[in-house]
This record gives sequence, C-alpha cells and structure tokens, in this order.
Amino acid sequence: MLSYIEMQTVEESNDLGAVLRKGREILLQGFNWESHKHDWWENLEKKVPDIAKSGFTSVWLPPATHSFSPEGYLPQNLYSLSSSYGSEQSLKALLQTLEKYKVRAMADIVINHRIGTTQGHGGIYNRYDGIPLAWDEHAVTSCTGGLGNQSTGDNFHGVPNIDHSQEFVRKDIIEWLRWLRSVCFQDFRFDFARGYSAKYVKEYIEGAKPIFSVGEYWDSCSYNESILDYNQDSHRQRIINWIDATGQLSTAFDFTTKGILQEAVKGQFWRLRDPKGKPPGVMGWWPSRAVTFIDNHDTGSTQAHWPFPSNHIMEGYAYILTHPGIPTVFYDHFYDCGDSIREQIVKLMEIRKSGDIHSRSSVRILEAQDNIYSATIGEKICMKIGDGSWCPTDGEWTLATSGQRYAVWQKKE
Repeated sequence: MLSYIEMQTVEESNDLGAVLRKGREILLQGFNWESHKHDWWENLEKKVPDIAKSGFTSVWLPPATHSFSPEGYLPQNLYSLSSSYGSEQSLKALLQTLEKYKVRAMADIVINHRIGTTQGHGGIYNRYDGIPLAWDEHAVTSCTGGLGNQSTGDNFHGVPNIDHSQEFVRKDIIEWLRWLRSVCFQDFRFDFARGYSAKYVKEYIEGAKPIFSVGEYWDSCSYNESILDYNQDSHRQRIINWIDATGQLSTAFDFTTKGILQEAVKGQFWRLRDPKGKPPGVMGWWPSRAVTFIDNHDTGSTQAHWPFPSNHIMEGYAYILTHPGIPTVFYDHFYDCGDSIREQIVKLMEIRKSGDIHSRSSVRILEAQDNIYSATIGEKICMKIGDGSWCPTDGEWTLATSGQRYAVWQKKE
C-alpha cells in the first residue's frame, strides 16, 4: 500500500498542474558558475539531508549532460551523463539521494543551441555525426549557418541554434526529455527560453510530463539612460506572454521583480508598489507562475552580470520569502555567505510555511516610501524592509523574526 507521500508523488507525476495548484514550492539553485571545479555531484549529495530539512521542494542542478564548455551551457552529446560536474555514477547517486529525501531534481534543459561534431554546410560545425541524435545541417537554423528554417526566437550568437520547427528535431528532444525523466529528473528549467517559440515548450512539457517547469525568459528592463524606469509593465507583459504561450504549463523566472527589488533596496522602496497598488513584477499579475529570485549563476556568482547588492541580500529574501510567487534561494547565499545568513533564510522559510503563504497569497501593501516598505500577506503574516521605523499598530501581531533592515510578524493564535 502506498504511503501518503508516495500517493502525492504519483498524483503529481500524472497531473501536470498539481504542483502549480498547490503553490507551496521553494526552490534551491544548487550551483554557481564555478561549481564544475569542485566534484559537484558529490558535494551536493552530502548536503541533501540539510536541503530537505530546510524545506526546499526542488533543487535546480546545472546541465548534467556532456558539454563543450565546463559549465554545461554548450551541449554536444545529450545522452552522455559524464560532465565536468562529475561522473554518471556520482550523478545517479545524487539523484537517488534526492529521491530518498523527497526533494525533486530539476534538470537544466539547454536546447536552444548545440555544438556540432563535424564541419558541414559553410564549413561550420553544424553536423552531429558520431553521437546520439546524429542530426545534419537541417537541424540548425538558417540564421546560424544551417540548412533549417529561420529561428522562431532570438539568436544565441556564435554557435549553431537548433531549428525546433523541424518535426524530427522535436520528436528526438521529447524522447531525450523522457529519458531524463527516467533517470530521476522530475522538474525542468528551460535555458534561454527567448531563443525558440514557447509553443514548443508546451509540446515538450506535454510530451515528457515534468512535475514542475520554469523558463528563463530574460530580456532587459526599461531604463532611462542608467536609471530604471518606474513602470515595467511592458517587461513583465513579455514574460506573461511567454508563460501564456506555453499553455500556462510552465512558470517563468520573475526578472521584473529582481530588477525592481534590487533598485528598491537602495532607498527607493516606492518602486515596490505599481500604479494600481500591486507588486510591480510578474508576481503582481500572475503570482502562481512567477518564480522569484534575487540572484543566479548569471546575475551573481563570478559572472556578476546583474548582481543584487550584497549588503541588502536579507532584505531581498525577506521580500520574496514572505510574498506570493514561487521563491528561489541561490546556492551562494545559502551556503557561502556564512551561518548567520543561512539561518535567517531558513527562519523565513519556516515562517512562510507556518504562515501558510503560497504562490497565490494576497498582498496588501501598507507603505512604499523611500526608506520603508511594509505589507500584510495572506491572513497571518506582516513584514517590513528598509531602515525606516515601522511596526503593526494593533496588538494582534507578534514579532517572528528580524535582522538588518527587515522584520516579520505573525498573527497571534
């Protein structure tokens, strides 16, 4: 007879929307840009008990298949699980340990581009001879040197981009995604989702049936010279449009919230209330599909393309871990910033759970001024960030946790 947890797992694997309806996910990005240098699968496996105890539901792993670059983002042999992160054996040991502790493994799906093995049309490495998925030049878009059709999205320059409009390509990708599911990857993260039409993501999700999916639809926020515009509705609308085009089956990283939040914490908290009084990111419009975060391997780590201010990290987590949406914690912040930061994040995760905050929880913004932001979330949680003085005025709230420039209160039982 199946246990309750096993029954839940069966239900989720048979129902693409089960996890999205529950809305109680907390994700861990389980790597950074340098992780390939450190026997990563073995390192992570040792941390799985702690990851599970802390309350994470899914761990986003770096690309697990063979890649031309050590970080994994220039894939070549998609069916080889030996990578710079470790051997196939150590990866499978990690996946089995995650399964044992009821934490889902999220595969990083890099299918916008693929490095060829052989020079073909035009002298470009746009053939895949000698390895599984031995495609020819017709699998590569004509705008990146192949004989396929024009791209259905933006080009990832300098490498062959895959032509997803080809039926044989989609059939092979679905078969590969099903194979990843068979080796215990349960969730998918779609890399460079701007590079091909979202209708293909819909097809891939329907074909491989991951329990949870998230897309990286990242383009630039709106700026006036170097100053972030207050209104980012066009930016979040583009992400909303992508989610909608996946048949609403995928979530997306809320880059809008990140962009606004990292300016707000510098003393512009007025940015955290849009003209209609709602949160200003994707979270404010479609919270059940908004995966919030403050940094990842691209924006932070040693790449630092768009980093969150390091002295305001806890304000960032106090915001995303108390608000609707699906929050993500970055490995560097959780494990490399010291015990104090880690303990504060865990405490906020505990409060999120005990206060029954989920992806669709209501938000009532109380203050959004230069130096203070405060809000009531759901029925049981109240919070503030910033160096301004603020606390709830009635006596039904008790302080649950606080730190540098943030505090969270819970309603008394």
